[in-house]
Amino acid sequence: MIRKLKKDDFEVIIHIWLEVNIKAHNFISDEYWRKQLETVKELLPQSEVYVYENGKILGFVGLTDNYIAGIFVLSNEQSKGIGKQLLDYIKDLKSELSLSVYQKNRRAVEFYQRENFVIQSENVDENTGEKQFLMSWKRNV
Repeated sequence: MIRKLKKDDFEVIIHIWLEVNIKAHNFISDEYWRKQLETVKELLPQSEVYVYENGKILGFVGLTDNYIAGIFVLSNEQSKGIGKQLLDYIKDLKSELSLSVYQKNRRAVEFYQRENFVIQSENVDENTGEKQFLMSWKRNV
């Protein structure tokens, strides 16, 4: 089931965010992600967040307007269609979406390309020095 984030979900969401970022971005130091925790805690209440739960929260997607801040699914629950369900859910809510993804995160790049996102440009994340793609999706009319 997908639903809006509740205040009681924050600690679980933060745990998932940290675990998934560290695992998916092994080319960036764990310390970088730990240092981002306070900022994430401040931004969560201002964002549009939907969680996927099946007895417990297994993943979530965060949005700011039409920008996907990220789709995060617990490592042991990945490749089971949860990320796709979260993405399909927000595609039903929005007519266009954009996101940034690290180029070295090939699994994520390929996932978004499979889901009809198109690379619009390439840049360097000033915080990490890593190259990333800006990708976008528009609903077919």
